[in-house]
Amino acid sequence: MVCALIVPSGQALAAGSGQSAAAKHSVVTWGASADRLGEGVADRAYRLVVHTSVGGDNVRIRLSNAFGDRPVTFDSVYAGLQKSGAELVRGSNKRLTFDGARSVTVPAGQTVYSDPLPGRLAAESNLVVSIHSPDAAGPGTGHGMAMATSYFTQGDHTAEESAANWTGTTGSWFYLDAVTVRTRSSVGAVVTLGDSITDGWQSSTDLNRRWPDYLARRLRTSTATTVEGVANEGISGNKVLADGAGQSALNRLDRDVLSHPGVRTVFLFEGVNDIKAHTGVTAEDMIAGYREIIDRVHARGLCIVGATVGPFKGWPEWDPAGEAVRQEVNAFIRDSGEFDAVADFDRALRSPYDPERMLPFLDNGDHVHPNDKGMQAMADAVDLASLDCSSA
Repeated sequence: MVCALIVPSGQALAAGSGQSAAAKHSVVTWGASADRLGEGVADRAYRLVVHTSVGGDNVRIRLSNAFGDRPVTFDSVYAGLQKSGAELVRGSNKRLTFDGARSVTVPAGQTVYSDPLPGRLAAESNLVVSIHSPDAAGPGTGHGMAMATSYFTQGDHTAEESAANWTGTTGSWFYLDAVTVRTRSSVGAVVTLGDSITDGWQSSTDLNRRWPDYLARRLRTSTATTVEGVANEGISGNKVLADGAGQSALNRLDRDVLSHPGVRTVFLFEGVNDIKAHTGVTAEDMIAGYREIIDRVHARGLCIVGATVGPFKGWPEWDPAGEAVRQEVNAFIRDSGEFDAVADFDRALRSPYDPERMLPFLDNGDHVHPNDKGMQAMADAVDLASLDCSSA
C-alpha cells in the first residue's frame, strides 16, 4: 500500500497555497459499475477497500441504490486508509456526512454523493469506506467481481479502526460505486468501459493488476497527458448490445460512464461476448452499437478511444464464423476514423504464429483472459497522448 494520509484541511490548503479554489474541479479517482448484487441485509456493515488513481482533496463518495426496489438508509459512513486487511491507519477514519447529516436515505434507482471530506488523499491510496445500513432489504446494488478483498460484519462498527469485529470477507463491493477528489482543473479522467478483461478477471487479487490499474500507474508518471484519473467500469460477461451480465454497454453508458465528474475520455473495449455468444450478432450490428456509443460520447463533448477485440481461439465458443465477425469489427475500429483514437489490443495480445490465438506468455490459460503480463501489455499499448484527443 502507498503510504498516504487524509490530512487536516489547513495543511492541504497550505500545500496548495499557490492555487486558488477556482483553479480546481472534481475528478473521479475510482469507480466500479453497478449491478444487481444479492439481497440487502439489515444491520450489516461493509468495510470496502478501493484503490485510487489521481490524488486530491475534498474526497467524496457516491452510494448507489440503482437496482433497489425500495429506499435504503445508511446511518453511519466513514472513510479511512488501509493499514492491513480490515485494520485502518490510526487516526485516518473520518465520518462522512450528507447535506450535513450523518444519515442518508437513497431512493430506489438513485445515487447520492457525500459531502466533501476536508483534507488531502494521495494518489494510489487504499481508501477504505465503511458503511452501515439499519434497513437494507430487497435487491442489493454493488459490483460482484472486485478482484479485491473487502470485509463485513453485523452491527455498526464503522467508526472502529481495529479489524477485530470485521471477520467476514467478500470479493464484492456493496453500494459504493465512485470516489471523487478535487484537483487541478487541467487534470482529467478516463473511464474504461468493458467486460471481464477490463474488470480484471484472472489478474492477481489484491495486487491491482487489472489493465486499467497498469494504465493509471503509467498516467501518474507521464508528461504526455494531463489525464490522471481512471474509473474502471468493466463488468464480467458484459455485452455492447444485450443485457445479461449487467446492463449492456449501451444501457449503462449514462450511469456508469457519463455521470462521473472530470471525465475527458471514454475508452471502449467491448465486443468479444457479443461475438462469441452465437446469437446471430453480425459485424454490422456491432458497428451500429459502437456508433451509437460514439455519438452519445461526442454529444457530451468528450472523446472516445476504441480498442480492438482481442483473439480468443481456443475458447470453447470460438469458431471461424465468429472470428470473421471479430476481424470485420476490428477493421472498423482501426480504419473507420470514427473513434478519436485507437488502442490495438488485438495486436498487443495475439501470437505471431497464430494471430487468431493469444500469445501463450500473456494467456492465463482459458484463451480469452490475459494474465498479469497480458494486462500490462495492454496498458503499455495505449498511446497516452491519445487520451487528450479532441472530440471536435
